[in-house]
Amino acid sequence: MTDSASQKRLGIALSLLANTVWGCAALYWIQTKPVAPLDVLAHRGVWTLPAVLIVLIIAGRFRSTMRLARDLGTLKYTALAAALISVNWGVFLFAVTNGRATEASLGYFMLPILTAMAGVVVFRETPSRAQWIAMVLAVSAVVLQLFAAGKLPVISLTLSLSFALYSVIRKKIHADAIQGLFLESLFLMPAGMVWLVLHNGGGMLEHGLRTDLFLVGAGAITAIPLLTHVAAARILPMSTVGFLSYLGPSLQLLVAQTVLGESISVTTAASFLIVWCGLAFILLDNFRSFRRQRNASRSAVPPDKRQ
Repeated sequence: MTDSASQKRLGIALSLLANTVWGCAALYWIQTKPVAPLDVLAHRGVWTLPAVLIVLIIAGRFRSTMRLARDLGTLKYTALAAALISVNWGVFLFAVTNGRATEASLGYFMLPILTAMAGVVVFRETPSRAQWIAMVLAVSAVVLQLFAAGKLPVISLTLSLSFALYSVIRKKIHADAIQGLFLESLFLMPAGMVWLVLHNGGGMLEHGLRTDLFLVGAGAITAIPLLTHVAAARILPMSTVGFLSYLGPSLQLLVAQTVLGESISVTTAASFLIVWCGLAFILLDNFRSFRRQRNASRSAVPPDKRQ
């Protein structure tokens, strides 16, 4: 198999991991109740920095990352990325702790469309035929969902727009996944610390050891999917990353219905079915691409060298 095919497989695996964690994240964040969403957001900002710092030190990347921190252009983009991701985190925490996880899933359900479109508009990517079909199906599903809602879904739109813009900005930052998240955390931690100081620790030591451990673990549960998502975005086209992201909202919807006890309409179920049909086109296209590249690689190797 060629290096290109191996990289593509790695990118898909990383994207699937990120979206699986995000899809089940509500099960984690619901454990932080009764801590207020803004307090939990502050804890995420504070505890993400040490989690990423440990990874950087183990990987031997700390010094090179600090050199990046001296570049003004990098810092400008990083500050914007940090602001966008904090908005995304805050709105999601509010949704899952206030019985609106299904509305949050709709936001991430719309996200891949915006991500794929960003790839076309900003990075001039050319979608394949399968991706165009999936995009049309996805737009149809979103239109169906919005029509059924009967009103502008503010939470959904905020989640999808903030993260789509975050993905675009992160692709412009010349830093890998670990370095980028560390630089973002340098902006988020001070803001989180100020908030916690002004709000008596933001719930820490008030609701028992179990809740405190979930607050501290916010760093790890934040870092893992972000690192893998950004790494995948640097390997794969934005359009492919966008459509693989449908796994996340599908799992979110499943969690909302089965664990959090929220209801689902026939229209919502139909919308997700349409989206999964689009995803099937993408996966089939990727599978065929892998086979073509593997066959081409084998054909380039002399028969006596093949194993």
